[in-house]
Amino acid sequence: MVSRITIIILFHVFLSLKLHPAKAQAWIKAGYWFSGSDLPISDINSTLYTHLICAFAGLNSSSYHLSISSSDDPLFSAFTNTVKQKNPSITTLLSIGGGSTNYSTLSAMAGNSTYRKSFIDDSIKIARHYGFQGLDFSWVSASTSDNMDSMGTLFEEWRAAIALEGRNSSLSELILTAAVQYSPRLDSGSFPIDSIRKNLNWTHVLAFDYFMPTWANFTAAFAALYDPDSDVNTDFGIRAWINGGLPASKLVLGLPFYGYAWKLASPNENAIGAPATGPAVTEDGSMSYKVLNNYFKANGRVDPIYNSTYVVNYGIVGSTWISFDGVDVVRTKVSYAKDKALLGYVVWQVSQDDNWVLSQAAGGVDSGGGVDPKHEGRPKSRILIIILTTIAAVIILLGLAFYFIRIRILKSKSKETKLKVNNAAAAGDFESNNPDLIEYRFVEICNHLQEWTVSGQEIAVKKLSKSSSQGFDEFKNEVMLTARLQHVNLVKVLGFCVGREEKVLVYDGYVPPEYVRNGVYSIKSDVYSFGVVLLHIISGKKNGSLYGSGENLSLLEYAYELWKDGKGMEIMDPSLDDTLSSCKLIKCLQIALLCVQENPIDRPSMLEVSSMLKNETAIVTIPKRPAFSVRTDEDDENRPEQLHLNICSVDDATISQVVGR
Repeated sequence: MVSRITIIILFHVFLSLKLHPAKAQAWIKAGYWFSGSDLPISDINSTLYTHLICAFAGLNSSSYHLSISSSDDPLFSAFTNTVKQKNPSITTLLSIGGGSTNYSTLSAMAGNSTYRKSFIDDSIKIARHYGFQGLDFSWVSASTSDNMDSMGTLFEEWRAAIALEGRNSSLSELILTAAVQYSPRLDSGSFPIDSIRKNLNWTHVLAFDYFMPTWANFTAAFAALYDPDSDVNTDFGIRAWINGGLPASKLVLGLPFYGYAWKLASPNENAIGAPATGPAVTEDGSMSYKVLNNYFKANGRVDPIYNSTYVVNYGIVGSTWISFDGVDVVRTKVSYAKDKALLGYVVWQVSQDDNWVLSQAAGGVDSGGGVDPKHEGRPKSRILIIILTTIAAVIILLGLAFYFIRIRILKSKSKETKLKVNNAAAAGDFESNNPDLIEYRFVEICNHLQEWTVSGQEIAVKKLSKSSSQGFDEFKNEVMLTARLQHVNLVKVLGFCVGREEKVLVYDGYVPPEYVRNGVYSIKSDVYSFGVVLLHIISGKKNGSLYGSGENLSLLEYAYELWKDGKGMEIMDPSLDDTLSSCKLIKCLQIALLCVQENPIDRPSMLEVSSMLKNETAIVTIPKRPAFSVRTDEDDENRPEQLHLNICSVDDATISQVVGR
């Protein structure tokens, strides 16, 4: 009881203090930080994320080692330590590739085993050197089936190398992820889903840039969650990944913290799909969330429009039309990711947020909505509640533990008896101290059962049923009487138990059913025990196991069923192979079944058993169903009364039957 209460206390403390952070950590809140951005590493609010990805390391076109510019080297070196100052539990990854990495260099590396090994070994070395806890691969320009085959092989070899490095070092195994397109389907192939599923921890789905003003001459939702008229949307892509065999738990949804500006052909036509003449505001039309917010404010505080069909925001300033993901869109997309059981979300990129508004909105979906800055103190109150409830629970449980310990001590003082013995000479004295009969506690009997089984000793245990009306005095009388009766036909009693509420007798051998059920002694008790032992010998099987096609029959009933169906030889131990005279074994089986019948009247005496075993021409009675059988004997009405076995010996001399005087 004490140990059980201790476990409850520890479990409650663990549940309160550990499971809440673990639950938050299981949901990935990742963000890319681009080294070319204007956001210093020290200004990143890492408390809003679980993973931060430092982008990008390039690739040397001759050695196929990672390439980090001299300007990026100090930034990459300080990245992990800097972001951990605000969030010590943050996990950092180094992203390799990106849009500026040469396609031919990546293709050559992935397609050559020597180049792949050089790349893989160096990537692991660099990750450890800069203190990153994982690696992210971003080959967004891969488009051919050959590229995808090479990528699948790269992931397989990369994972193997990471696992080997983890085993050979004292460090945790590196995380391995990859940035992938919104859909696994390509014009000339598809992503290596099987390799991704086996070798990557997860994938970052780049669910944006479906349309861009540099080439689309119409306004569009560049990161549409849905599109009723096209397959170019996030929902279609996510379903394609999952239907293709990649589990939802391997998908992390990409969220763009930027938008695109189109120049309308006509200000009067300004809906989604309206004619446009190209990008606006910037050269390619791209605008960070911070920049477009300032643009709206500078032009009269424009109120963006929310379109639920595509799940997109857009704002109009004269002939400028800007598509972007605002707070409501971000919340909707994160909710979508949760509904689809995805692993989390990843932001491109954290530096484009405006005062962390979008980051807070995304993270706030965990508690049902975005985080209002004036309510940032609520997590502290939640922690305080957890601590107070834990303390209260510990006090209550300790009180219960003290109560149960006290009750247990009082019971043990009043009921627990000392170890004592008894024998036939002093059986009338229940409290005597003699080494022949041992009193066990119930738990000691359970512990000794395994020892007796291992040593080969067979015992029988009679446990008083709860429904029995036998009290302590009656049980005491039974113990004394059983110990006093020294008869060859009775199995020997070894000990008894009266501890706590249990009343148990322990016997040497197999106790017959009439004693187990009714407490009745029989002069044929030893016959039943002999029959069980004989079945043990000829079958080589234990009585404690279950047999038959349904594994629901005892050894006795299983032997009977085989004998009745004429398959008695199937139960014989292979070491007793006697194919020339199998009737000897069948006869032994039939005699054993006679000995274990339910009714003691039906059992032969030991003299008759001895005679049947010695006299090879003796007529053996047909046995009835054994004791403790699951099935009944009611369907055996046409069973013949006797069976004459074949003569098993060439010596058919007359043998006298032994009869007691």
